[in-house]
Amino acid sequence: MVRQLGELENAIMTRVWRWNRPVTVREVLLDLQSEREIAYTTVMTVLDKLHRKGWLRRERAGRAYRYEPVSSREAYTAALMNDAWATSDNPAAALVHFFGLMSPEQREALRDALRVAALFPSDPPTGDSAQDAPDSAGPDTGETAPGATR
Repeated sequence: MVRQLGELENAIMTRVWRWNRPVTVREVLLDLQSEREIAYTTVMTVLDKLHRKGWLRRERAGRAYRYEPVSSREAYTAALMNDAWATSDNPAAALVHFFGLMSPEQREALRDALRVAALFPSDPPTGDSAQDAPDSAGPDTGETAPGATR
């Protein structure tokens, strides 16, 4: 199960995902200070916790670390959605309610995603022979959300 990020964790991860490159504590600190008063040690502690929880990987750069995300924001969001859906006793009804909450733009994005997913089915075809199976089940981005299994 994927735990939702806390408020400060989310603020930090949002920057790391948006910048899409290895970042230092100082870079994150300077950007956060435009919104709030925050200490260097607080940012350092949260980045370290995100690393220990599996959200970030780090590499030493001199005396400091450079942090980068293990997976994308989209993978994180998908894992949260999957966990929420898994808590329902009636997943089909939960989906119907979820679709009812969607804006027209979100429904159009869902239609687009379903069209893409149809191009890369994850279930093997229902044929009698192994030669009916495709060579690949779809694109492998190499990303796994923390807490998810491959």
